[in-house]
Formats: sequence, C-alpha cells, structure tokens
Amino acid sequence: MQNLTFPHWLTLAREIQALSQTGITFSRDEYDLQRYQRLAEIAAEIVEHHSTLQKEPLLENFLLQPGYATPKVDVRGAVMRDGKLLLVQERSDGRWSMPGGWADVGDAPSEMVIREVREESGFEVIARKVIGVYDANRAGIPLEFYHAYKIIFLCDIVGGTATPSHETLAVDFFDFDAMPPLSSPRTTQRHLTEIQAHLNEPNRPAAFD
Repeated sequence: MQNLTFPHWLTLAREIQALSQTGITFSRDEYDLQRYQRLAEIAAEIVEHHSTLQKEPLLENFLLQPGYATPKVDVRGAVMRDGKLLLVQERSDGRWSMPGGWADVGDAPSEMVIREVREESGFEVIARKVIGVYDANRAGIPLEFYHAYKIIFLCDIVGGTATPSHETLAVDFFDFDAMPPLSSPRTTQRHLTEIQAHLNEPNRPAAFD
C-alpha cells in the first residue's frame, strides 16, 4: 500500500460535508437541520477558498446528496490485445484512460465494468480478475469532490469493434512504453504498473489501499 496524500483542506472539507449529509439525514428537528446545513456551507466555503469552484453550486450539490455519506465507486477495465492496453480518449479533457466510470446502483461490479467498456469503446468483454482496489482520490487531483474507490478489472475481449461514444473521442490500443497523455486520476502510472505486474505474474493477488 502506498502512503499517498491529498491537501489537508480537502480532507477537512470532505469530512465536514459527510458529517453534514449524515446529520441532515437523521435530523430530529428544525434546529438540527439548520446546524447541519451550516456545516455544508462551511465545507463549500473551504472548497471555494482553495479552488476555482464557486460556493453556491457546490452547496446546492452537497444538499442534494441523500442518506448516510459513503464513498462512491469507480470501475475500470484493463483490456489487452496483442500485448497492448485498450484506452479511450476522454471528451472531457482530451486525454486517455481505461474505459470505465461510476458504478450504478443495482449492478454488480463486474457487470458494471462490462457495460462501461462496451459503451465507451465498443468492445464486448468478460471480467476475469480484480487487479486492484484503490482509494481513487489519493493520487493527485480527485475524480471530483466526493471520496471514491476505484476497482480495476482485468478483462478479455469476446467481441465488438472499436467504436467511440458520446463520452469518448477515440479508441485505441497502446504499448506500455508508449502511452499517450493519461487522464489522471481515471488512469495513472500506478495502475499501469500493477496491470503489467499481473500480466507477468498471473497468480499475483489484487493490490489494495
């Protein structure tokens, strides 16, 4: 496990937002509700002070989050063909990542990665093993404000053809020593190194934070 860190202000803002969200969910009266809503305002103010984001849209988003605060889940498919890794070019930043995205409620993790790979790249795959489970927000800029876990599956192609989607500009395979600019933290060098290790050592256990 790597001891990766992110800014202290982000740690505090996330914790305050999580306390606010959980508190609002279980508020017993209007006074409790007002106190926990104020915590959400404080979290938004912290983020606004340390970033280019604005308080009001942040606060609106914070107050829309339902229930007990838990991490979100991001799934990614490591898909190989002829020794090369499948990557998709993200419309959002023009950089490249393994196909994947946020997990949906009701789907098993393996079902989710199969669908994400198909939707973003056009390839039909099966999920063969878990390569790693990562704290997705401890590798630099977070996926977004909310804390998230990332699950990377090693997948095998069983059909389909390279087809971009409304989220992707292009689909291609790359050698590990000739990678295009990566869309971090969707895909990072740490992930690529672990994928290579699993390819070289099929019985290697899943990495985790």
